[in-house]
Amino acid sequence: MPVTESPTRPVADPGARAAADAAILARLWGALAREPLPGIAGREVSQGTLTVRWNDGTRVTGDAALAQPFAAPPAGFAVAVTTPDAPQPSEVREPGVLVRMLAPRLGRHAARLAAEVDNSAANLALARARQPEPDGGEPMLVRAARHPDPLAFLEQSVVDGHPVHPGARTRLGLSTDEVLAYAPEHRPAPVRLREVAVPPEYWYGLGCPPRLWLHPWQHERIRDQYPWLSTVEREVRSRPLMALRTLALVDDPSHHVKTSVDIQMTSAVRTVSPASIHNGQMLSSLMTAVRLQHPGLWMVPELGGGAVIVDGEPSRRLAMIHRRMPTVAPGELALPLAALTAPSLATGAPIVLDVVEAGYQGDPLSFVEHFAGVLLDPVMHLLALGVALEAHGQNVLGVVRGGRLVRLLYRDVGGMRVSARRLREHGIEPPPLHGDIPSDDPEVLRTKVFASAVSTLLGEVIAVLTRHTGLEADRAWQRVAAVARTLDGPDVRYLFTETLPIKAMTAMRLADDATADQWCPLANPMAGLG
Repeated sequence: MPVTESPTRPVADPGARAAADAAILARLWGALAREPLPGIAGREVSQGTLTVRWNDGTRVTGDAALAQPFAAPPAGFAVAVTTPDAPQPSEVREPGVLVRMLAPRLGRHAARLAAEVDNSAANLALARARQPEPDGGEPMLVRAARHPDPLAFLEQSVVDGHPVHPGARTRLGLSTDEVLAYAPEHRPAPVRLREVAVPPEYWYGLGCPPRLWLHPWQHERIRDQYPWLSTVEREVRSRPLMALRTLALVDDPSHHVKTSVDIQMTSAVRTVSPASIHNGQMLSSLMTAVRLQHPGLWMVPELGGGAVIVDGEPSRRLAMIHRRMPTVAPGELALPLAALTAPSLATGAPIVLDVVEAGYQGDPLSFVEHFAGVLLDPVMHLLALGVALEAHGQNVLGVVRGGRLVRLLYRDVGGMRVSARRLREHGIEPPPLHGDIPSDDPEVLRTKVFASAVSTLLGEVIAVLTRHTGLEADRAWQRVAAVARTLDGPDVRYLFTETLPIKAMTAMRLADDATADQWCPLANPMAGLG
């Protein structure tokens, strides 16, 4: 069987590159296995091998287990591709090659996806190759507690990015040197945010004066076009958080600034819309309303934001949002839940193992049960009231005390959905919201919560614990179901249906509107346990 390779390959550590190719290829393989991709005619599994078929006779075959979400493929993982033009199977190890071979069947945006996964694999290889060798030292939570900014330290531990997105490390627009200088997984030196004064007549702002905080990468690209924004009044040292364009100030770590950058990361170019500025303040106020307050979840409020008015409209490219982290008590720290599956600097194993050892007597089943309660209780409570959180590991922070999760913090309102009808049924007047956040469709609300909190966040943590501790996944999900049965609300019974949703990331990248939500079903490990 011939091995198909791309004609040019960025220079990278060969071992890290092979592992990164395998990781991104497995995400694509999972998409072929479950997502509503163009032209797929059928899927069959036989003796552990999955075959995906198209009507023209094209087939892709590979290990069915490695098509499951959160699989950990070995370096060198390959799928076999047979097309009408090449009836002999070709062994494919590179994700970009797979997309290009299937491009005539995937629609007019296949070339875009191929470029994205090439970039993602190269940046993932760079990130993995530059991680230090495990030093056998203190656990990550101990190290974080001594750091001037524990949250930033833990955020920068997330190496692999989104667990099911083939563009998990896409950084289109950045050179390799710029990735090293700005991307959080490389723990760069502090980034110097630039503050510029904006003439008041050119300012759209809510809760902040006409002063635009710009990422230095962005400022270098707009200053010639807008020379009246070229004068920097001050530079502010900051640490990039997981999202790269959101940064925590070195001298005031609870102050976070979400900047605009013309860089595509995962699914979008990361600018800031006027709707985001408006909705941030509105939803921050809503989430602190007495009837929406929950002791198990606090909002990271958006204090305000602003944008420069260009041609009569606020510019997404010249915009920013300010956030303020709530104060945690002495002995507590905030842990981004995406970091649970990131590698420890001490052992190289997932950080969740440190948490299990420190707070749960080394019992992963006890951790899963407690984690499910801490997560699902507030999230399902808010859903019942009409607020559907996009509760994945980047948006949700766990407050840890004594190694145990005690409550959650939630940030980034952009992915939320809010039902005016449900809020009014509970005596809460909904704020005027812009964009696609308002929705009274109960399925839309449930899908947003279940896909993020259950299928992705709980699903990845359980998969990682199963792989690293010998935990039986069925027993773990039985504990999650037991927790779910204690919850109230009209949506709880849907946690036990035959399938759960998960976001169809690859299908979205192949669509004309590449940022519009698409979903696909997963077999529900809690089906029938209600």
